[in-house]
Amino acid sequence: MQKTIFITGASSGLGKATAKFFQSKGWNVIATMRNPEKETELTKLENVTLLSLDVTNLEQIKEVAAKSNELKNIDVVFNNAGYGLMGALEAVSDEQIVQQIDTNLLGVIRVTKAFTPYFRQKKNGLFITTTSIGGSLGFPLHSIYQATKFGLEGWSESMSFELSQHNISIKTIAAGAIVTDFTGRSLVKSSHVAYQELEEKLFGNVDDMMSAASTPEQIANIVYEAATDNKDQIKYLAGADAENMFQTRIKIGSEEFRKMIRKQFVGH
Repeated sequence: MQKTIFITGASSGLGKATAKFFQSKGWNVIATMRNPEKETELTKLENVTLLSLDVTNLEQIKEVAAKSNELKNIDVVFNNAGYGLMGALEAVSDEQIVQQIDTNLLGVIRVTKAFTPYFRQKKNGLFITTTSIGGSLGFPLHSIYQATKFGLEGWSESMSFELSQHNISIKTIAAGAIVTDFTGRSLVKSSHVAYQELEEKLFGNVDDMMSAASTPEQIANIVYEAATDNKDQIKYLAGADAENMFQTRIKIGSEEFRKMIRKQFVGH
């Protein structure tokens, strides 16, 4: 029987690559995005349905979840919508903080809540969420972004207990750098004169980070693995850079890893 995946944030990057990858594997795909009328690539593919969804709009989440469950027998919900926010805490506005948490954290929680009764009734289902290696270890000038990603990792682990009794799984894709427009349209940078030196070091280091980046297609392959391997596993490290950083942190310990990052960017 043909399976179906529901994807948020499918207009570009990992979301779009995942939609195309699953479609190529014979899945039905419900690809959601804020402006589906602008999409030209996915509309040409068979078994791909486009729906409008802004994950900060609770009423729209409820409507789209209900509509999707009527349309297809959904097997996997992939919470992928999100964006980056870089800057010192003093540099970001309260509106930016609220928008980041609303999109990256509350959006995932609310989409998951909307689909949980459906999965519970069919006694089967899988939630997958794009987190980040930044959900396991901290980087300078990423505090609000990482608050959302650390939050998603802890939330997913906690959710696994209540979902498992209904044969529902939850998994995270902890990716490193991905070659997408994340550093362009999906990244918001805020500057503050008191942190200028740190900003220059970090923003100047983005090119180095991107040299070790994975392609969206490589990460989409790991999403597919998580969706089909039937493993009792929550976190999937995605990308060689993510794997290396995570293993280094385990090897030297979290405090020494923190000092290593501080020395690299702060200098002492």
